[in-house]
Amino acid sequence: MSISVQDTGGLGGRLSVLVRQKRDHERLDALLHQLEAVSAGAEEELVLNRISRLVFAHALAEESVLWPELRRVLPDGDQLTVRVEREHQEVNELWAEIERLSPGSLGRRDAIARLIEVLREDVRDEEDVLLPRLQEAVSQRRLRVLGATWEAVRRTAPTRPHPVVSRRPPGNVVAAVPLSVIDRTRDVLDAAARRSERSREPATRMSQGLAAVAGRVERAALLRRGERPETVTGDPVASDGVCSGGSHARTRDGYSSS
Repeated sequence: MSISVQDTGGLGGRLSVLVRQKRDHERLDALLHQLEAVSAGAEEELVLNRISRLVFAHALAEESVLWPELRRVLPDGDQLTVRVEREHQEVNELWAEIERLSPGSLGRRDAIARLIEVLREDVRDEEDVLLPRLQEAVSQRRLRVLGATWEAVRRTAPTRPHPVVSRRPPGNVVAAVPLSVIDRTRDVLDAAARRSERSREPATRMSQGLAAVAGRVERAALLRRGERPETVTGDPVASDGVCSGGSHARTRDGYSSS
């Protein structure tokens, strides 16, 4: 049974990872409706920023905590998680494309529309397939343990797209610490740039500098360990292979770099 129609008690209590997942999905649904309703400009950028801070930390917590558990307890766990890892990868690549394109452009509108579609597909796959299978395979006590671990990872995870980094451990786990520090510092700088005209130029310059640092960090081979070819979409996010913010498009043949 889909976790979307179950109550808190049935999902293992408020500390269960299923309840935490469902809560984030509900927040995401509200933000996606906001994104569909706004026009290009400052309001759209604000909603995108909120979605980014929710989605990427949430996804890393899944990839680091939940999907390894599914692969451990289910004979078809690997097959199940590959599908959602591909969706996560496409979200990373689409987001990098959105950052590269001009606000209000046709290409950017199309990319945002596809982003919304993929995020909703991802939620359905998780709530209707993966998480019910996890619920069947482990105890409620285990769901609460996973919930605590998932929450700890989510609170310290990167908040921006990193298409080059592996969707599986150990690469994504190793990447989490340096990229989270960079991303969360950029979040503070970008917020300062939005609040104050005086701060806009220096804060933006510092944020762009940190984006370049993130691009160099992503090139570390260790951050790509654990990757499965099935999770790479093979769709470059830019014709020159370079994404905004220091990220790089992945192809089935490997990784492009700037």
